[in-house]
Amino acid sequence: MDTRWSRRTLVQAMGATALAAAAAPPALGAPDPRRVPRAGWDAIVVGAGTTGLPLAIFAARRGGKVLLLDIAGETGGTLHVSTGQMSAAGTALQRARGIADTPQEHYDDLQRISRGTIDPAISRLAVFNAADTFDWLVSRGFQTLPGHPVSGEAHEPYSKPRYYWASQGGRSIMQLLQREVQAPVERGQVSILLKHDVFELLQARDGAVRGVRARDDAGATREFTGRSVVLATGGYAADPATYQRITGRPQYIDMPYRHSRGRGLELGLAAGGRMRGLENYMANYGLVLTSDDHPASLFARPQDFPQKRPPWEIHVNAEGRRFVREDVPSVDAREQSLLYQTGGRRWIVFDQAILDAAPPVLQGLSTEDLREAFDAHPWFKRADSLAGLARAAGIDAKGLQDTVTMYNYGVRTGQDPLGRQHHPLPIAKPPFHSIKTQATTVTSAAGLAVDESLRVVREDGSAIPGLYAAGELLGAGALQGKAYSGGMMVTPSLTFGRLLGSRILPV
Repeated sequence: MDTRWSRRTLVQAMGATALAAAAAPPALGAPDPRRVPRAGWDAIVVGAGTTGLPLAIFAARRGGKVLLLDIAGETGGTLHVSTGQMSAAGTALQRARGIADTPQEHYDDLQRISRGTIDPAISRLAVFNAADTFDWLVSRGFQTLPGHPVSGEAHEPYSKPRYYWASQGGRSIMQLLQREVQAPVERGQVSILLKHDVFELLQARDGAVRGVRARDDAGATREFTGRSVVLATGGYAADPATYQRITGRPQYIDMPYRHSRGRGLELGLAAGGRMRGLENYMANYGLVLTSDDHPASLFARPQDFPQKRPPWEIHVNAEGRRFVREDVPSVDAREQSLLYQTGGRRWIVFDQAILDAAPPVLQGLSTEDLREAFDAHPWFKRADSLAGLARAAGIDAKGLQDTVTMYNYGVRTGQDPLGRQHHPLPIAKPPFHSIKTQATTVTSAAGLAVDESLRVVREDGSAIPGLYAAGELLGAGALQGKAYSGGMMVTPSLTFGRLLGSRILPV
């Protein structure tokens, strides 16, 4: 086996680990869990991440007492791995840069991008309170990248610049929240128990939730009671079995936060709650993974943004057919088209002339890196004929040959059958090359149903007394529907935590 790629991956991983360790703040958590009170909490929050930390910060401002429990050994949740993309309309930063924007315009964009598939009430709660959340972060020292806000690139763009992130992605937000929660921890208003798995909710005879039962990493079980319980555990995307059961699709990539394993969903359903959003599913336009043994790691991201790198190659499905205009400007159009292809897979196909002349097709890899990958990586194939390439890649040979013939006709005449505008070279010079990609996602589209006060609701629509939920546990589909919308995971999670702590929860 050629080990060049495994060594490179190891070096990159070691570098990322070193950076994370250097940036890590002092550990938060109770020095002795046995000294944490068992009762008297205003809020018991399952999950000390994107929702739980701001909830504790703002509840403490009102004089509340909050217990945060997390199965992980550190606070921060998905912010450890998130890109930290945020979106908010009507922010002070927008006004300072002469950008006139409103929450209603943000909401209208979400309806447009999702094609009307978002949950209206939850989405409005998020976007009409997002600017206050973002402005608070900025007031506490959060700094965006230069030139932000932007309209968007990774996802379907907004009509106005309202899309922000920072140099360290989600870790920039996480470190700020960890600093801010330190003071209420020191005052005794907030206690944090890490390595505690909440496996059961305590309910009264009328169904009201009064507390939790948790198990620490030594196996000791403890019960905690309070006025309300908030489930903020994240989603289920890191548990392949749960993911397959809910979506009907394999979990191909290992990038979801490792503790996003569906615990909050399990707790909420056991208490009488219901799921929603099962009809929603979203995935990217395909990544190159390390192997076919899933969940697999990310190897490389294709350069799939025609505004930055117009495509030289064609994209085909398992039948060897093109299924989308490769240079269509819409990110969502490309992503949606791949969802309907066999296995959610596509192959990037090109010839030797394109390999020699085009900018590298994979981010972070040079043309020489690409040449080496064809000798080492199982998803990279080349052959002296199109039929041979099809056999090696596992796609239909006649379909591929017919597709290349028609594509080359479009190159010669300027009349591409799919309307493609950029086609500088035909695919004609052997050896021919293909790179397989797989549509993947790190988010959980379905989740617990809640009302406008973020109370978990039953099948009949009634709220379960004392039980709330927020964050990715609500399902990405509630806020994005069937299409990715920039910043609509992190910002709503922060915002719902802030709202619960500052005005919704009884304190």
